[in-house]
Amino acid sequence: MIEPNDRKVAIIGCGFVGSASAFALLQSGLFSEMVLIDVDEQRAEGEALDISNGMAFASPTTIYAGTYEDIADAGIIVVTAGVGQKPDETRIDLVQRNVAIFREIMASIKAQDCGGILLVVSNPVDILTYAATRLSGFPENRVIGSGTVLDTARLKEIIGQRLEVDPRNVHARILGEHGDSEIIAWSSAHVAGIPLEDFYGMRAVDLGLSASYEQFRQEMGDLVRNAAYEIIKRKRATYYGIALSVKRICEAIVRDEKSVLSVSNTLHGEYGLNDVTLSTPCIVGKQGIEGRMPPALSFTEQRALKESAELLQAVVAKAGINDPASAEPDA
Repeated sequence: MIEPNDRKVAIIGCGFVGSASAFALLQSGLFSEMVLIDVDEQRAEGEALDISNGMAFASPTTIYAGTYEDIADAGIIVVTAGVGQKPDETRIDLVQRNVAIFREIMASIKAQDCGGILLVVSNPVDILTYAATRLSGFPENRVIGSGTVLDTARLKEIIGQRLEVDPRNVHARILGEHGDSEIIAWSSAHVAGIPLEDFYGMRAVDLGLSASYEQFRQEMGDLVRNAAYEIIKRKRATYYGIALSVKRICEAIVRDEKSVLSVSNTLHGEYGLNDVTLSTPCIVGKQGIEGRMPPALSFTEQRALKESAELLQAVVAKAGINDPASAEPDA
């Protein structure tokens, strides 16, 4: 195994999400070397050339199109490859097509004996993170899914917007599937230490809001769950928000921040759930997932999380990810 270079990132997949992530990571100044890989080699070359044209305005970074052999010493390998979500299509609808693509990608990654962190962004991210853990040969702590980092950011933004408060002071998390069965941990939500229900009561008076707290919660939940669908309906793809989420996760890893982020990880007994990959708050640092911090949940939230887990496990079983015969890329 080659010692990973913390200042090198590889991005596999140069579609909208991959190219937007590359652009965001260039602006971050986190890396001095970036390799772009795509089945369409000319696309990767074009993206590398396009992004490189802005080097006079950014931190020195060597950006180039490469092959899987170039990822062996990468500190972080970001996988965004896969078929995109279409209008009126759920993330789960993408399973069979993207699992097939992932078998080939993970076989190519495994062959390089990489020592870095594998960051899965492709959808359905929970299913594909589970598949990556099984197929890549990486230890579980070094396989991270982008999970509900973006969903949580969306929730903070819309709550902040509605209550006219800085979203960075809103502390509320989305757990479970990055998708329709995700749950909002309302019972632990707060704004600058004030329970969200109490804060809402204060701001409702100040801002003249007539909705009850329950109505407010329902509206916020609907807006978050439908956010991607609304964007895809209007512009056919989402990529800027997830690109910034990729940048945020990479920051936590490269800077060894020990930040708590809601990323996809495999549970082993937390909330009574086993052998399922979904989002819970995790400590993210140089070694990847360095600890789990499952928050206290209400009975209703625990039940909803279990239902989300059962849905994901059923999809995994149907996709045959754990079938030994399916481990080979040509299966």
